[in-house]
Amino acid sequence: MTDPWVALEPGTDPAERARMLRRAHETFTEAGTVQRPVRAVVAESWRRSARAGVGPDGTASVELTDGDLRAYRAEHPLARVMPLVRELMGTFADDGRHLLAVCDAHGRLLWVEGHPATRRRAGRMNFVPGARWAETAVGTNAPGTAVAVDRPVQVFTAEHFVRRVQPWTCAAAPVHDPRTGRVLGAVDITGGDGLAHPHSLGFVQAVARAAESQLALLAPRRPTAGTAELTALGRDEALLVTGGRGIRLSRRHSEILVLLARRPEGLTGDELLCALYEDESVTPVTLRAELARLRRVLGPGLLASRPYRLTVPVESDVAVVERRLRAGAVTAAATAYAGPLLPGSRAPAVARLRARLADGLRTALIARRDPDLLADWAYAPWGEDDLDVWRALAAVRPTAAVRSRLAALECELAAPHVPYAADGAAGPRRATWSQRPRP
Repeated sequence: MTDPWVALEPGTDPAERARMLRRAHETFTEAGTVQRPVRAVVAESWRRSARAGVGPDGTASVELTDGDLRAYRAEHPLARVMPLVRELMGTFADDGRHLLAVCDAHGRLLWVEGHPATRRRAGRMNFVPGARWAETAVGTNAPGTAVAVDRPVQVFTAEHFVRRVQPWTCAAAPVHDPRTGRVLGAVDITGGDGLAHPHSLGFVQAVARAAESQLALLAPRRPTAGTAELTALGRDEALLVTGGRGIRLSRRHSEILVLLARRPEGLTGDELLCALYEDESVTPVTLRAELARLRRVLGPGLLASRPYRLTVPVESDVAVVERRLRAGAVTAAATAYAGPLLPGSRAPAVARLRARLADGLRTALIARRDPDLLADWAYAPWGEDDLDVWRALAAVRPTAAVRSRLAALECELAAPHVPYAADGAAGPRRATWSQRPRP
């Protein structure tokens, strides 16, 4: 094979290769060994799929529906290039009775469009918007494997790990953020054997590059005139963006902005004093001096007094997570949660808000019982010692690695399994995330 990422080169008999791949797939699922003619990229993907506990008779689960899906798609960066993707791929998909699909960096399908009859067939295997097609969920497939290896890839018939997907052929290419290089997701074309031609791989690569170019041309999203954005999750020093400039705040100023952003009507000096300081001996003079310094940092006109309040609306990442949780958009809330609120802060009001937000989200994740969402939390720095989440993960994904980590954590914490207090305070069995600032 000249190009290991291409499923079939010209001259190859598709029917014969499909028969050989089915035999190789059966050998792998029964004995764990890979035989020719399986490509290296597919063999490695099969091994990753097996290690993740994917079964060959499994199916994709739909984890985003209705309002949850609409909210997540509307805010996803790739929404901005969907008109271009449709323009480039729509006619090709319709004429060839194929589907165009776009997934996020976690392999969740956000858009699936194309020929109606093909969409109905694909729907029977849950190849639909909102379904998770990551390798860790359904094994080898073009969009899931493309984001897993960060390379364009074709997957032909029985190269798919799950049997019910093996009648299909697909090609996908990752799309990157042009500023950071981060994988945003992938564009995919799915259909029949004809897509195994090298041209289909080149086609999705060209669409992905065009999408990246379009993203680079689009101005980065900024707050609209007269508004500001506050980012405080997962970092000890919050970032305020207002008037086209970013202001990195000190820890104390971060605490003040978080509290004022939640109370647009303002807070009195006494209310701020109680919210910020554990030490009751701190005087109002100390607070007034801190607020004077904050006023100089923010610039004229942003901080008013009597009561202390911000003069422009502030959208914070904390508010985004809270809104999504209230709406039941658990996946979207988990995506927006970058970590504990100002993790190094000891301000009483901030600590209460930090615990309430984290416990509200983790409780929702445990109730949802989605193994991928639970794994995202458990393997994050703030979730690595969260016994309840590890127990929930072990119940829905009892792999050897998960069971081993759970046993070690239960031994380490040596505490009974009792619910959290109603106020969200952490019990003795749960260690806290090391309080490391983020840049």
